[in-house]
Amino acid sequence: MALLGREFIAVPDDRKNQIVFKWPDVSIRRYTRAIVNADQMALFVSTGHVVQTLGPGRHQIDADELPGLGMIIDHVSGGNAYRAELYFVGTREYTGFRFGGRVDDVQDPRTGLVVTLRVFGDYALRVADPARLITNLTATVNVADNEQIAAWVSDQLLKVLRTNVTTQIIRNGWPILGLMAYSAEIEQSAIEMGNGQLAAYGIELTRMGNFDINLKPEDEQQLKQLAKDTSYSQLAGGFQNYAAGEMALGAGQGMAQGGAGTEGAFLAAGFGMAGAFGAQQAAAQQQAVAQQQAGAQQQGAAASAGAGSAPTPAPVGAVCAACQTPNPGNARFCMGCGQQLAPRVQHCTECGTELPAGAHFCAACGTRVGG
Repeated sequence: MALLGREFIAVPDDRKNQIVFKWPDVSIRRYTRAIVNADQMALFVSTGHVVQTLGPGRHQIDADELPGLGMIIDHVSGGNAYRAELYFVGTREYTGFRFGGRVDDVQDPRTGLVVTLRVFGDYALRVADPARLITNLTATVNVADNEQIAAWVSDQLLKVLRTNVTTQIIRNGWPILGLMAYSAEIEQSAIEMGNGQLAAYGIELTRMGNFDINLKPEDEQQLKQLAKDTSYSQLAGGFQNYAAGEMALGAGQGMAQGGAGTEGAFLAAGFGMAGAFGAQQAAAQQQAVAQQQAGAQQQGAAASAGAGSAPTPAPVGAVCAACQTPNPGNARFCMGCGQQLAPRVQHCTECGTELPAGAHFCAACGTRVGG
């Protein structure tokens, strides 16, 4: 027994980075000592069921110390061995696993263009429930290294992102260009939904990094061009004006380079721009006519409003002896025929004395003329 007690079972140094390490021998001799590191758990599995778990430390493989081993005694060995699969499962965080691929065909809310989204990044995981991992996953996954487990987790994460990213874009109206502005929200949601998907297998995502959502190169170029055209057409006052300007620019560049066959395009662009300019001129003329009509209406309204008050009479002057045309008081020649008017005779307003032209005071009573 002392000889057997000196035998040890542990994860080899070159395998300590594995998430799951399976001990190669299914027949484990009694009194062997199992060494479980601080970041590990060991599990004895028989017929798909975990019959005994070992925490960190040194354990003697004996049913007296580990009661769960009593049901897996190998009677062929006379009770000196236990027949079961022994797994060592790492419980620390494992980092540096990459994932990525096509997400879905998504319609951009801003432009309406349908593009293909792709997502890439890396993640870290840890085993939250070793028993679930062994019984629900490793029966169908090769545990010779971490690649098979990581590939399966990556597939589940990409599956979650296909639903999560598409739903958030549609629900929130996020534009495809500039989608990385919402990467923190997408990451957090992906971790939460991914852990919901992985819980049955005893694995949980701890964090994500280098998260990147992008487009196929041709989709990205097309989307950027469409966004550019939309912005420029808004600045140009409409798509027709922008198209005419682009046509004229292209034709001008072609003629400058001596290209044949560009004259027609240039003339067509010129006619289009002339038509647009003519439409703008017509609109300006219509606006000017409308303003003139509005001004005339305002003047008419002012004249009508002033018609109710008595007009100030013009001073009456001499009546022409030749054509009988009335003239203003200060007129010296007739407005009708041009004859010189006779001086107007004035009389004193107090005594009625006839006054000569240019008199300022009455010679009879001294009253001021015009006072």
